[in-house]
Amino acid sequence: MSIEVGGLFGLILLILNVYAVVKIVQSRADTAAKVLWIVLILLLPVVGLILWALFGPKG
Repeated sequence: MSIEVGGLFGLILLILNVYAVVKIVQSRADTAAKVLWIVLILLLPVVGLILWALFGPKG
């Protein structure tokens, strides 16, 4: 029984996206910024995750 590389990549991406959304919700950013980041991550999972990691709300 083997796991495909694409499936493994998708699972890792899903876990990272869920982590990012949780961190966004816990951040001290205003509500509009939180909603914008979450929508970006949901619509563009890979690009949104990279942008959040570089420019997202910290703390």
